[in-house]
Amino acid sequence: MKKITSENAPAHFSGHETFPLRQMWLKKAYDQAKSGGIILKSTFTDDNAIAEFGVGKNMVGAIRHWALACNVMTDEGAPPGAYRVTEAANAILSDGGLDPYSENPTTAWYAHWWLAGKGHRSTTWKWLFNNVTTPMFSREELEAALTEYARGLDSNRKLAPATLSRDIDTCLRGYAPRSAGGSPEEYAEPMLGELGLISEERKGHFAFRRGPKATLHDGMFAYALLDFWDSAAPGLSSLAFEQIAFNEGSPGRVFKLDEDSIAERLQGLENLTRGALTWTDTAGLKQVHRDNAKTKNLSERMIEKAYA
Repeated sequence: MKKITSENAPAHFSGHETFPLRQMWLKKAYDQAKSGGIILKSTFTDDNAIAEFGVGKNMVGAIRHWALACNVMTDEGAPPGAYRVTEAANAILSDGGLDPYSENPTTAWYAHWWLAGKGHRSTTWKWLFNNVTTPMFSREELEAALTEYARGLDSNRKLAPATLSRDIDTCLRGYAPRSAGGSPEEYAEPMLGELGLISEERKGHFAFRRGPKATLHDGMFAYALLDFWDSAAPGLSSLAFEQIAFNEGSPGRVFKLDEDSIAERLQGLENLTRGALTWTDTAGLKQVHRDNAKTKNLSERMIEKAYA
């Protein structure tokens, strides 16, 4: 199996305390920012953290994890003992931002891209959406394959089977929540459940739901395409349709889009990006071309369009 962790980042199989990402958790973390966009690390460990966040101690730890994994806050560029709120989080979650109440589907798609497309602190998420190519699968099959994959990443690192099992369960329940049983928190609708990417066909057996994805805005698709392009082929001025649709980490794989839907979105890129990206289909050679003279701040502009 290929190693598909995020840019030189170590494999990550825990931190979420087995709680899938909930609708308002990213906003809860963002709202802890002080002046200068700094969130003190002690915010998540102080005695009053439970009261401040309105959830239990373990859930506070989960909120911290998801805020880091979904690019709401980061260690990079932050002073000691603190996190720094990202520019993207400011643009999206600030009181005057694009989605101040974290209710727009684009915010969920953005979180999914960071988890499954970039694999930031979410190795299992990226592995599942990129390495598991069968349309249907069981929990048991995933556990066996993930164990083999994790061993290949670092043969010297000993991971308890229970750790990988909990990570898989948390990942699956984030997209296909339990329909009954347990506490309300256990089967409450998670943030990523609305995306329609995975369904539980019968107990313990799941399927990817490949198709058009009506709530995925063309702007978010273009943002993911640019991010994938910069990572997979930064020096190239064109990308083939096959790369966009099928390559590891591509929008086609991560968003589980069918070929017709991808082609339709690519055909609209020229108007969407004002000529920065263009689609050509010449003699059966289908490609997207990038005009670097027009791509300044294009990713940020695409995110803004995704919330329009």
